[in-house]
Amino acid sequence: MKLRLPLGIIFAVLLASLATAAEKAPKAPKAPDPTFAAITDTPGLPRVLLLGDSISIGYTLPVRARLAGKANVHRPPENCGETARGVKSLYKWLGPGKWDVIHFNFGLHDLKYLDEKGAYVTPDQGKQVAAVAAYEKNLRTIVARLQQTGAKLIFATTTQVPSASAGRVEHDELPYNEVAVRVMKEFGVGVDDLHALVAKQQEKIQRPHNVHFTDDGYVQLAEQVVASIVPLLPPAAKKTGLDKEREATDRSTD
Repeated sequence: MKLRLPLGIIFAVLLASLATAAEKAPKAPKAPDPTFAAITDTPGLPRVLLLGDSISIGYTLPVRARLAGKANVHRPPENCGETARGVKSLYKWLGPGKWDVIHFNFGLHDLKYLDEKGAYVTPDQGKQVAAVAAYEKNLRTIVARLQQTGAKLIFATTTQVPSASAGRVEHDELPYNEVAVRVMKEFGVGVDDLHALVAKQQEKIQRPHNVHFTDDGYVQLAEQVVASIVPLLPPAAKKTGLDKEREATDRSTD
């Protein structure tokens, strides 16, 4: 006697088999993030280094595009995270080359709250990565090391922590920025006040309940970052490639 299974059961078994096969199939490799791509320097142009967290990652490409022909813009191929990581990783990030301008920020990853597993939590369920005093100590170490490079330095203030942000408390960036600005003044380091820029239009350019920004928001941040960098570039490097071509043409027709 032959046992006949209902079509529904046969179909369900077939779907399960296909799902299992799909899970075992190798996944297509993720496309590399162009933000982290290695940069081949254009000879003769100054070198700019961007250091920072995901906010700086968001404005890296538009900054690089706006400084094309004016500067070689680099960044570490990672999120620079909190100041403690900065202290440990600066030598790796700086590398052996000479830097003309370094634009940097730390803050959002210092003020966040994590549990024992590293998950974002509310203050009552975890610990803050670095209190203001620890942040200041680490920041001083970072600035002292960056000054040894001989580069012109620019510190970007930490942008807003909106309400209901994961692992962070609204307005917690304020005391961190207050300390950072004081430290920069003591060291003679310029400040790019991105916090003030966002304050004028936070609802328009920052995502709701999220420290990150819209595409337009990152473009606006990039424009201010560029505006802070350009005056510090070596004088000859302020001319674009097009400017140099025009000068060469003018000389040939004299």
